[in-house]
Amino acid sequence: MLDVRERLLSTTNSHNSPRSFTFGSVALGVKSKMALHRLFQLSSVLRSAVSLTLRRNIGISAVLFQRAKELDPVQKLFLDKIRDYNSKAKTAGGIVDAGPAYQKNLGEEVTKLQRLYGGGDLNKFPEFKFTEPKFDEGAK
Repeated sequence: MLDVRERLLSTTNSHNSPRSFTFGSVALGVKSKMALHRLFQLSSVLRSAVSLTLRRNIGISAVLFQRAKELDPVQKLFLDKIRDYNSKAKTAGGIVDAGPAYQKNLGEEVTKLQRLYGGGDLNKFPEFKFTEPKFDEGAK
């Protein structure tokens, strides 16, 4: 590409005017030279934009392709612990390793909340009943 640019922008033999340039056997004027120079600048900008986009996409896809590879040991250990806790929570039906002290504190807190908010089942979403307001039409 650079070789073509050099050919386009280089001056030719002395039989051409000093303001003309050749590409092969075609003589180019100053305006044509400027247009070609702008075209090369534009292609350079486009090339850098495409390069940047490709680098970003490769960076994102590298993260996605890493799933296929083996995780690093710390990540693997972390995920194993989360999976282990999840299986223990399913078998226990709630909090894992909750002793009698936890259950006692939980009961006390539920009792406090029922006293504060008027009782009822705290595990159920409350039902709200809204009545339509009555508007009296005023005398006109």
